[in-house]
Amino acid sequence: MSTETDDPGHGHSPAAWTSVTIMLIAFVIGTVAFFLDVQWLVWASAVLLVIGLVVGWVLARAGYGVGGDKVTTKVH
Repeated sequence: MSTETDDPGHGHSPAAWTSVTIMLIAFVIGTVAFFLDVQWLVWASAVLLVIGLVVGWVLARAGYGVGGDKVTTKVH
């Protein structure tokens, strides 16, 4: 039995950074729109949040996720 654990990475990949950036922008837009009572923009930011999730998944499947074949691993 091995006690060694695999390091799953910590999201240091283009897929993770892109996905989180899109979702953060959506969250900020949604928060401001909610404060200003712009209901359609709140819903549009919710859609953008889901799009960010899908973009992250697509990029990870395309090889830009942690351990992907299109990502160079940096040694710290």
